[in-house]
Amino acid sequence: MKNNNLVFVIEDEEDLGRLMCSALENFRYEVRYFSNGVDALAAAPKENPDICIVDLNLPDMDGLELVKQFDAQQRGVIIVSGRDDLTDRVLGLEFGADDYITKPFEPRELVARVQSLLRRLQRSAEAEVVTCKKAEFAGWTYRPESLELQYTGLKKQSLSRAEGDMLLALLKHPFQILSRDQLLGDNCTPYDRSIDVRMSRLRKKLESSSEESELIKTVYGAGYMLTTAVNWS
Repeated sequence: MKNNNLVFVIEDEEDLGRLMCSALENFRYEVRYFSNGVDALAAAPKENPDICIVDLNLPDMDGLELVKQFDAQQRGVIIVSGRDDLTDRVLGLEFGADDYITKPFEPRELVARVQSLLRRLQRSAEAEVVTCKKAEFAGWTYRPESLELQYTGLKKQSLSRAEGDMLLALLKHPFQILSRDQLLGDNCTPYDRSIDVRMSRLRKKLESSSEESELIKTVYGAGYMLTTAVNWS
């Protein structure tokens, strides 16, 4: 019996794509395979996948652009790529990917990464149900359910899911040092520079309008700390 989680596999190497699909289906995931990005992008609004596994080298469009569009739709994204360059990893994370796996990899590792990401997304969804509707801090308003961040009187901006999860963790524990593991949760991988990339993006958004220049303080060797009071309503 299949579970309720739908995974899109977008990979132009058909043999590899079918292998990934087979590994996921063995663990009862519902899977849809695409050999190009355009078809996957067109199908996503209709089929509403929970996770999209994206190869960066697609024949019809830039894989990073596909990652960006899936992130904008608030879908979980895992990149699989033969490109192990630091720049590619950083760009993938900056464009909204939740994880990055370098080829070649064992199919069982892919399944484990999918399971880990789904657990993190599920906990995030459950937390949003029980938390208050919005947090107000240093002139900012953040609404976890919609990932919307707004400074007083200015236009709303949307956070990626990864940015939103990190901000929510900090807002729940102001003036407390949170470690990298606490901020990344199940998304923690050996490539721990991912948190630096996401934190940098989050800080830029917060500092673009705020009069306070260091709302999130780096505590070297320990983690990060929110340096302002938070009111929930």
